Amino acid sequence: MHRELITFEVADQLFGIDIMAIREIRAWSPTARLPRVPNYVAGVVNLRGTVLPVVDLAARLGWEPTEATPRHAIIVTQYAGQARGLIVDSVSDIVTIAADTLQPPPAMSQDGVVPFLEGLSAIEDRMVMVLNLQALNADAEELAHAA
Repeated sequence: MHRELITFEVADQLFGIDIMAIREIRAWSPTARLPRVPNYVAGVVNLRGTVLPVVDLAARLGWEPTEATPRHAIIVTQYAGQARGLIVDSVSDIVTIAADTLQPPPAMSQDGVVPFLEGLSAIEDRMVMVLNLQALNADAEELAHAA
């Protein structure tokens, strides 16, 4: 069985998300900040009349927050009935991987990126970290207030 992923970069690292979880890819637009939300929530944007919470993926993964510019993109994901935007540096490609080539993430650490990974896959000469949307959306109640 094969899986299709959208690949993108955050902090010079290559990530992927299952294409079936992607609603759309938007050009960067400034977010409206909200009070009392986690530091990785960049704010909200208007998505055709719907309030869309936007997460700074770099900050969510424990890295330095993104200084967003018009060159950044927002990937709109749909998981468990909730839409959420993810700020990424750039969108790369659509790739197909064999499901059996997805390796489990290393159990070296439960900090940073590892808890948010579904697995790793080698594509050409680069390693793609496949994100686990369930883990990324574990704070759904906190962000429900933003929407």
